[in-house]
Amino acid sequence: MAASTAAAAAAARKGALTDQRFSELSPALSPEVVEALDRGGFQRCTPVQAAAIPHLLSHKDVSVDAATGSGKTLAFIVPVVEILRRRSSRPKSHEVLALIISPTRELSSQIFNVAQPFFATLNGVSSMLLVGGLDIKAELKKVEEEGANILVGTPGKLCDIMHTDALEYKNLEILILDEADRLLDMGFQKHINFILSMLPKLRRTGLFSATQTKAVADLSKAGLRNPIRVEVKTEAKSTSKDAGQQELGPSKTPLGLRLEYMICEASKKSSQLVDFLVQNSGKKIMVYFATCACVDYWAVVLPLINSLKGSPIIAYHGKMKQGLREKALASFSALSSGVLVCTDVAARGLDIPSVNLIVQYDPPQDPNVFIHRAGRTARYDQEGDAIVFLLPKEDTFVEFLKLRGVPLTERECPANTDDVIPQIRSAALEDRNVMEKGLRAFVSFVRAYKEHHCSYIFRWKDLEIGKLAMEYGLLQIPSMPEVKHHSLSLEGFIPVDDVDITQIKYKDKAREKQRKKALKRKAEEEAQNPKPERKRAPEKPEKPKRKKTGKQRQSIQTKEDLDELAHEYQLLKKLKRGDIDEEEYEKLTGFGDSDGDASDGDASNLDERKEKGNKTQKKLKQRGKCKGGSKKYEGRSKMRSKRR
Repeated sequence: MAASTAAAAAAARKGALTDQRFSELSPALSPEVVEALDRGGFQRCTPVQAAAIPHLLSHKDVSVDAATGSGKTLAFIVPVVEILRRRSSRPKSHEVLALIISPTRELSSQIFNVAQPFFATLNGVSSMLLVGGLDIKAELKKVEEEGANILVGTPGKLCDIMHTDALEYKNLEILILDEADRLLDMGFQKHINFILSMLPKLRRTGLFSATQTKAVADLSKAGLRNPIRVEVKTEAKSTSKDAGQQELGPSKTPLGLRLEYMICEASKKSSQLVDFLVQNSGKKIMVYFATCACVDYWAVVLPLINSLKGSPIIAYHGKMKQGLREKALASFSALSSGVLVCTDVAARGLDIPSVNLIVQYDPPQDPNVFIHRAGRTARYDQEGDAIVFLLPKEDTFVEFLKLRGVPLTERECPANTDDVIPQIRSAALEDRNVMEKGLRAFVSFVRAYKEHHCSYIFRWKDLEIGKLAMEYGLLQIPSMPEVKHHSLSLEGFIPVDDVDITQIKYKDKAREKQRKKALKRKAEEEAQNPKPERKRAPEKPEKPKRKKTGKQRQSIQTKEDLDELAHEYQLLKKLKRGDIDEEEYEKLTGFGDSDGDASDGDASNLDERKEKGNKTQKKLKQRGKCKGGSKKYEGRSKMRSKRR
C-alpha cells in the first residue's frame, strides 16, 4: 500500500477525535462512568459520541448515521448506563429497563463485553446476553430464576423470551437498535415489529447504522418519536496521486482508511492474492470471499502454497458451529499477524484489534456491505488499508462506489507474480478433499454471482468460466446447468491430461476407507439389481394426411400462381430497363430452345410474352403488390431513351 505521510496520519487522528472531553459533556456524566471511560483509555469523544450522547441524555430519540469504526458502541452504552443510574428506585429483578438489539451473535457478544465495565457501575442492576446457538430451555430457566434488567441480544432469541411472561417491559427506559439496516436486511422485520409492540410508547430510542436505507427510514418513523437525525461524515481524500493537489469531500469511510482497487484477469487472481499476502506477511489481514464454500476451500489451499507455509490462516463463516466461530475469532484477535479468510458474517460490527489490511477478493453481493468490510480496519483513531480485486468487466464498480461517496485509487496489477495454479492442482491430485472443496467453491461462487444486487455491473453471463476454473485450480470444469445451458466462455481453461478423477484418493485414511466401502457397496447393488435397459419407444405410424378441402387447394394454387406471376414481372422489368436482352428473357421464362438460340417464330412469340407480362403487371397492381410500379418504370425507360 502507498506509504502515508506523517501529516496525513495526524489529520486522520484529528478527524477521528474531537476536542470534546467526556468529563465536559452536558448533561454531565456521573464520576463513576467517567472513571470507567478513563480506565478504558477514552478521554475525548469521537464526533458521533459528542453528538449522540447529549441528545439521548436530554430525553430525545436519535437516528444516527455514521461511518463504520466511528465509536457508535460507546455512543449508546454510555447513555444507557447514565439513564439507569438516574432512576430514583432500584428495579425489580424481572423488570427490563434497557434493551440493546443487534443482528448477529458476534456483535451482540462484543457489545455485551464492551459494556461490562460500565454495567458494573450500576448497583442492583443485572444484565444478560441472549443470542442464538444456545439451549432456549436453559436460558429461559435462567431468566425465570435470576431475571434481568438489561437485555443485549439478537432479535430471534429476544422474541423467544418475550413470548413468555418471564420478564416485564412496561417500565422500559431505553431501546437501542444497532446496525439497523442489517437488522432489516436479514429478515428480522417481523421480529422487530413484535418487539416494538411489546414495549411502552414513552421511552427513549436510539437507532444506529453506518448506511441509511429506505427500510431504516421507515423503521425510524414507526419506532421513534420526533427523532433527531445525527449524520457524521468524514472528509475523503481525492484519488489524485499528487498529495499536494488532494481535495476533500464527503465520504462514508473513516479518514484513516486508504481504499484501492486492482483489476486482473480471473486466471491470475489467485496468484495475485498469494503474492499480496506474501508482501504483507507481517500484518494482520482479513480476506473476504463470496460464500462459505469458498472460505472452506481457500482456508485449506492457501496453507499448502510454498510461500505461505507456516503462516496462520483461520477460516470464519456463518455455517460454522457457534463454538468454532467463537474460537476462530478469539484466535485471530490474539494474533499479532495472520490471515482470517471469511464471509460477510465478519463484515459488520466486529471490533477485532489491530487489523492492518482488508482484501476483498470477491466484491460483495450487496454494495452497501463494501463499506462495512473495509471498516474492519482504520477503526477509532487508527489507520488501515483496503483493496478490492476486480475482473476487467467489473471496472464500472469503481465509478459506482465513487458516486456513493466511496472513492478508490487504482493499484497496478503486477505482471511478474509466481503462478500458483500448478501447486493448487498438484494438491488436488494428491488429496480428493482439496479437489471436492474446489468444485463446491467454484459452483457456489457462480451461483452467488448470479444473485448479485448490481447485476448490471456483475453480469454472470459475461463470466469467463474457463479462466475462472483456472483461478480455482480445478482439474475439470464441473457439469452444472449454468455452464450447460448458457454459452459461457470456456476459453483459457487448460485441462489436465491423463487423469482419472474417480481414482483420486483422500489423504485422510479413514475417509478413503469409507469412500472405498461406499464404492464397493454401490457396485454390489448394481450387480444384484442391474438397471433395466431402456426400451425404445415404438415409432408411431405416420398419420394419414388429411385430404385438403377445396378452399385450401384453391388458396395454395393462388399462391403458386402469384409467385409465378411476380417472378415473370420481375424479369419483364429487367428487360424494359435493359438489364437483360430478349434472348436471356426467353431463357429465364422457359420459352427459349435448349441450346439458348431463338426459334423462327420468336418475334410473334415475344409480342405474346410482352402482352402476358403487361397483364401480369396489371394483376399484381390490382393485388397491391406493385403500387405505382408502371409509372415508375415508364419514367425510367423515357430517361434511358433520352440518354441514347
